[in-house]
Amino acid sequence: FMAADVHQFVPVMWNDHTPEPYRKSVHLDQDLADRAIEWITGHKSIKPDLPFMMLWASGSMHSPHHAPDSHIDKYKGKFDMGWDKAREQILKRQKELGVVPANTRLTERIPEIVAWDSLPEQEQRLYARQMEVFAAQMEWVDLQIGRVVDALERIGELDNTLIFVTADNGASGEGGLAGTFNETYVLNGLQTSLEENLQNLAEWGRETTYPHYHAGWAMAGNTPFRYFKQSEHRGGQHDALVVHWPNGIRSKGEVRNQYHHIADIAPTIMEAAGIEVPETYHGVEQQPMDGVSMMYSFDDASAPNRKKRQYYEMFGNRAIWVDGWKAVSLHAKRMPWDVNVVLPFDQDEWELYHVAEDFSESTNLAKQHPDKLKELTEIFDEEAWKYNVYPLYDDMIKRLGAQQDRLFGDQKEFVYYAPGAVRIAEKSSAPVKNRAHTIETRLDLKGGEEGVIVACGGMTGGYTMFVKDGRVYYDYNFLNGVYYTLKSPELPRGQVDVKFNFIRTKPFGGIGELYIDGNKVDEVEMPSMHIATYSLAETFDVGGDTGTQVSKMYADPFVYTGKLDRVIFTISDENVVPPRKLPAVYH
Repeated sequence: FMAADVHQFVPVMWNDHTPEPYRKSVHLDQDLADRAIEWITGHKSIKPDLPFMMLWASGSMHSPHHAPDSHIDKYKGKFDMGWDKAREQILKRQKELGVVPANTRLTERIPEIVAWDSLPEQEQRLYARQMEVFAAQMEWVDLQIGRVVDALERIGELDNTLIFVTADNGASGEGGLAGTFNETYVLNGLQTSLEENLQNLAEWGRETTYPHYHAGWAMAGNTPFRYFKQSEHRGGQHDALVVHWPNGIRSKGEVRNQYHHIADIAPTIMEAAGIEVPETYHGVEQQPMDGVSMMYSFDDASAPNRKKRQYYEMFGNRAIWVDGWKAVSLHAKRMPWDVNVVLPFDQDEWELYHVAEDFSESTNLAKQHPDKLKELTEIFDEEAWKYNVYPLYDDMIKRLGAQQDRLFGDQKEFVYYAPGAVRIAEKSSAPVKNRAHTIETRLDLKGGEEGVIVACGGMTGGYTMFVKDGRVYYDYNFLNGVYYTLKSPELPRGQVDVKFNFIRTKPFGGIGELYIDGNKVDEVEMPSMHIATYSLAETFDVGGDTGTQVSKMYADPFVYTGKLDRVIFTISDENVVPPRKLPAVYH
């Protein structure tokens, strides 16, 4: 899949550059494991002595959290203790396993997360269900990884294969302070209400939801650390790494505490394979590899760190690690669910931790060691300039919205032709969000035609224009909760000109109008619209709706059965007029 996440039951997929036929899945992780096993066994059959490399990247555990019902049911009631007790239990187990130092302190619960015992029973049930689904998905993806490992064992290559298993960040708090049945809310700067989530409780983790859990569970998942994915405290960027290579590592079942980074995996593979990184390739000068191989630590637990420094930055959150000391700044004290916060960087406060002694970053030493803090922040500046971190940028909503601006600049007209304009990424389609625009097409009707003329997005949000029961509809899906619908009278036969016109009357809303042959036939107030994105994985299509359906008024893919030539979008930012009172369509 091409986006940051994907619907696990209804995935939008590509095979290399070719769109995969749209189909429902038992669960995407199972499909990905099937493909991996097919590739591994095929490779062994055809070129048994040729080395191979595979990157197996599941959609889990990124939201949406989806799992088969059979696995969700297994975890019913398992998290009724809540996130506070879960943190205590997790740290106790971590110490028993030896994966954290015995003197590790549990950081305090951050004030934004309420105590579990203070929650009403109804909320506890909702949030427990969210974690049940998360746990079920984790078990499910673990089973799929196991299937791939079993395939390596079956072909006799497990002992000779270097395997890394890791995550890409800490647990995500982007579900916010209630969790969300539709994570696209957060991407548009909104939070789901408790009532909306409760309405989706029974379906949580199933096909009709696109869920993310309460940030309290992310806090528990990041035990013993503070904060979440996006932050550069250890809760955001300290991950476990499992390395398995029986033929290359004498030590078995041991823990290593040397400090390393994801950038160090590639140099480790190169050293393990006995390959030197070339300075040039086919006459082209290569960039140097910045990481440090970890192989020195595989059979020497006490080997001193060969890595001396590592910088971090995300959305203005910054950190630098140098020889067991770490300086870190949480930009604007922003939590991951607060995507609208934009503040000057010079107001940020740097913290200092001696992580060689204080594994969980529990004690801020900035006041005790100001010189050390100054030394580290100066090193951060060196690294930031060296690796193009500067200038810093923290406007997440603007960044998401600007992706289309960078592609199209001042372009105002967009013409899409059938049948080839399908499976186009949302960010590569006409940039209509929060802009005055028109959508126009000419239909040649013989009678009985139906189907989607154009659609962008899916169940989490988007827009669609379609023909059904002899009428043209325009349906705008706002976050899978509110629909703004326009409908024409019954259409005549012959050539019919169809136009949707959106008049922007306020920053994130306006009026929609539907025209047939130049005559306005319907209008509706559209008070709320997407700021940044309809979805992360759904696409733009002419002549059908490939993916989950934008509208509940049809079943996807609802391919248009008539003759369709082109659809024309025209963008304008000038139609800002005083609001008019019209009946809003909420259902």
